Amino acid sequence: MSKRDDLIAKYADDIKNKIGETPDMDLLTKVTIGCGPSIYNADAATVSGSDEKELMTVKNNFLVKKLGLKDEPKLMDAINSVIEKYGKSNRNKYRAVVYYLLTQHFKKESVYK
Repeated sequence: MSKRDDLIAKYADDIKNKIGETPDMDLLTKVTIGCGPSIYNADAATVSGSDEKELMTVKNNFLVKKLGLKDEPKLMDAINSVIEKYGKSNRNKYRAVVYYLLTQHFKKESVYK
């Protein structure tokens, strides 16, 4: 298995074990590929749920630019909801999993088809 396949398997485990859902492996794979090389960088691969600047980056670069959503307060509400669902105390919130959950939250799977 490639390093990317190993990471996708790790993300799927997080979705199963920490969130309690069965991951859509096709969507998870596409979201992970969409993250590009950031998944291989320890700092960039995770999202800090308590760093306002980082959460704004998720909102602007992913929700607005990638998913094409309109910039409005409900975007931050959704990010906070996903961080809560993933577990605030969970130290490693993987970017690919956060993006995957946000994609599902806004029903924007079509972006990755």
